[in-house]
Amino acid sequence: MNKTELVEKVAASAGLTKTQAEAAVNAFVETVTDVLKAGDKITLKGFGTFEVRARDARTGRNPRTGETMTIAASKAPAFKASSALKNVVNGK
Repeated sequence: MNKTELVEKVAASAGLTKTQAEAAVNAFVETVTDVLKAGDKITLKGFGTFEVRARDARTGRNPRTGETMTIAASKAPAFKASSALKNVVNGK
């Protein structure tokens, strides 16, 4: 499902126009982005948690040359699904 299909589904489900649904989807994405950028997390009970996870620096290899290189530490956005969402997806 892409963004356009998501907007259509939200519009139909919530009884909104596509323009209103697109504004809602955009606002949600922007809010999640801003919160994660600030280093906080968002927990939606029954759905899951959006958070930022730290990755330590590590050693890797350049696949072309085989040369050893250092991969810098970084932060990565992550989503952990709640057990309720996992159960729905698994048909339990």
